[in-house]
Amino acid sequence: MKDFTQIEKERIIYKDDHFFIIYDGFPVNEGHLLIISNEVRKDYFELTQEEKLALPFTIEKAKTIILDKYSPNGFNIGMNCGESAGQTVFHFHCHLIPRYTGDTENPRGGVRHVIPSKGNY
Repeated sequence: MKDFTQIEKERIIYKDDHFFIIYDGFPVNEGHLLIISNEVRKDYFELTQEEKLALPFTIEKAKTIILDKYSPNGFNIGMNCGESAGQTVFHFHCHLIPRYTGDTENPRGGVRHVIPSKGNY
């Protein structure tokens, strides 16, 4: 997939002036959402200042959507910026991943574990 411009309209569960929200097609956990920019921007660093200021409000909306249907114990918020960081679709998207007690043996370190064995401290 080159970008998210071809997403079927029925997959969009929320849309505002800057972003839209869908359930992730390959969810890490139940309720995993993607917040995607309406305009194609390569990553977070290419968002306009206005989009960057609006993003926290859309993340909060995504959290509300998850909480209406699921009962997570926590969340991970993640953005992959660049191929070396694991980005495969070069259209800004932010993952909101609900976390559940017991979904991993030891969640300590969270996103620090993107590089195996380097997240321990």
